Amino acid sequence: MRLSFDEIKDEIKRVFMKYGMSEEKAEICARVHTESTYDGIYSHGTGRVARFVDYIKKGWVDINAEPVLEKDCGAIRIYNGNMGPGVLNAMFGVEEGMKLADQYGIGMVGLKNTTHWMRGGSYGLYAANRGYIAIMWTNTESVMPPWGAKECRLGNNPFVMAVPGREGKAPMMLDMAISQYAYGKLAMLRLAGKKLPFPGGFDENGTITDDPGTIEKTRRMIPIGYWKGSSFSFMLDLLATLLTDGIGASDIDHVGKGSCGGASQVMILIDPKKTVDGDRMDREIEKAVHHLKSAKLSENSTGIFAPGDDYVNFRKEHDEKGIFVEDVIWNEIKAL
Repeated sequence: MRLSFDEIKDEIKRVFMKYGMSEEKAEICARVHTESTYDGIYSHGTGRVARFVDYIKKGWVDINAEPVLEKDCGAIRIYNGNMGPGVLNAMFGVEEGMKLADQYGIGMVGLKNTTHWMRGGSYGLYAANRGYIAIMWTNTESVMPPWGAKECRLGNNPFVMAVPGREGKAPMMLDMAISQYAYGKLAMLRLAGKKLPFPGGFDENGTITDDPGTIEKTRRMIPIGYWKGSSFSFMLDLLATLLTDGIGASDIDHVGKGSCGGASQVMILIDPKKTVDGDRMDREIEKAVHHLKSAKLSENSTGIFAPGDDYVNFRKEHDEKGIFVEDVIWNEIKAL
C-alpha cells in the first residue's frame, strides 16, 4: 500500500507511546523510522517497529534510560547508553559529536552498552544536512561466518560515511552492512517473494544461492569482498570495542538482549569548513560525481549511481505515489 509520511509517523508514534515512551521520545523515534521508510530502507523503518516493541516488552530496551558521560578526553567522549533506545542514543551521540567538531574541528563520541540504532544512515544524513562530514559504525552480535567458515563469528557491523550536499543537492551518503545483504533486506525480499539481485550466501550444502529465505535459515551470509569484507568486519568490531571501552561480538553474543543488545558505536564528526573552502568543496564533489558517471556503461547496465542516489530516487517516487509499505508489515503495526 501507499501512505503519507504523517500517516506512518503518527501510527508508529501511537504505538511507541502505548508501550510507555514519552510523547517527545516517541516523536523522535517514529520520525526516524518513517524517514528510513521514506528513503526506501523499509527493513529498518516500518519493518523494525514490531521487533522494537517486543524488546521493550521483554525489558531488553530501557525506554527511560539516558546516556551518561564516562570519559571526557577533549575531542573524544565516551558515553554509557544504559541500554536505552538506540535511535535516541545515536541522535544524542551525533549532537554531542557536532558540538565537539565546532570546538576542535573533529569530535568522536563512543557509545557503549547501547541498543540497535535501526538505520545508521539516518545519523549520517542528520549530520551532513547540518554541514558536517560523518564517519560512524556499530558492531553487532555474530551473524555472519568469517571467510572460510560456516559458523557465525562476525557482525555485519553497518558502516556509514556522509558528506554535505553541494548547493541545492542532497547529501552524499554511504550506509552499508558488511554482509552482502543485511538480514532486514533478506526478510523484506522474502516477504515480497523475490530473489536477491546477486547471490548473497550459501545453502546447507555450501552452494551459493540467491534465495533470501535459505540464507536466513543457514545464516551463512557472504561478506562484501569475500575475505576482504571478513577482515573489515573484524576490524570494525575490534575498533568499536576499543574506542568505546565497550564490548565486541564475542561478548554481545552472550548478552541475550536481542539484536545489537549491548553494542558499541563510534561516531566521528568533522567540520569541513576547517579543511576546505565551501565553494571548493562543492566544486570537488561535482567534479568527482561527473568523473564517476562519465564512465562507459557495461553490458545490461541499469546506470551508474553515486552514494546517496538511491535514497534521493526513493524520495522522488514516494513524493509522487506515497510511501510504500508492505501490507503484512502495516497490519502488524496497526495491531500493536
